[in-house]
Amino acid sequence: MLPRMRVHETRYPRIAMASVSSDTKAAATAGSEGAGGADLTIEQLAAEVGMSVRNIRNHHSRGLLPAPEVRARVGYYGAEHVARLRLILDLQADGFNLAAIERLMSASGGSAARLLGLRHAMTAPFESETPEVVTGEELLQRFGEVDAKDVERIRKLKLLVPLGNDRFEVPSPALMKAAEQVTELGISLHAALSLVERVSRDCESISRAFVRLYLEELWEPFVEGDQPEERWDEVIEAIRALRAIASEALLAIFKQRMSAEVEAASAKLLEQQVKRSR
Repeated sequence: MLPRMRVHETRYPRIAMASVSSDTKAAATAGSEGAGGADLTIEQLAAEVGMSVRNIRNHHSRGLLPAPEVRARVGYYGAEHVARLRLILDLQADGFNLAAIERLMSASGGSAARLLGLRHAMTAPFESETPEVVTGEELLQRFGEVDAKDVERIRKLKLLVPLGNDRFEVPSPALMKAAEQVTELGISLHAALSLVERVSRDCESISRAFVRLYLEELWEPFVEGDQPEERWDEVIEAIRALRAIASEALLAIFKQRMSAEVEAASAKLLEQQVKRSR
């Protein structure tokens, strides 16, 4: 329950690019230059990626990590090793076991940098807001009494995340502000939440359509064409580009549709007023 909110009992640019974006490249090799480029000892490598020396050796024995460059009887590791280990950590965090990671690397031709770039391009968030933390008292002041069913809807929509001690995280302050402004206009929070639920479902369907567009038109032909080396950068960059295109297209269409709906509603309201004045 959301404490302190009184509750009544009854109540998701160009597509073809010659190279991966600088952000994607940086993600694939971040930190390796600052830690000595291709001259990392195994201890330095472990510190760089946050992994134990023992685990690094285990990954090497499984074939997940290429052999180091040996100079003066000391093994040195470089950017590819850093990228591979970071990829392993990321994939493990996503629930992949080592056997699955090994198959994935083998199927992709073994380049960890390209796989890491692909993963980062796919999982990088859109321009994000900085979450805010509010208290139950602040929420009460903003929205007043809240129906028990609406409290549950707020939870499911993840508009608020309980932190304990009468504190809540607001993942999207902009959305919270919009809700507050809507209620200040005299629209009930219940009606506003109903709209958020509908818009959320519609946006989920739209997001799925854009993902399907990428998979069917770009990724699947790339895979069927045996994933040519010269096109890896292009298909990775296409993910980033399509995300921006999707946002711009959705906003442009919304503005058109909203203008048309408002115009139609205005004409109807004016007609009604004319009839009332007779």
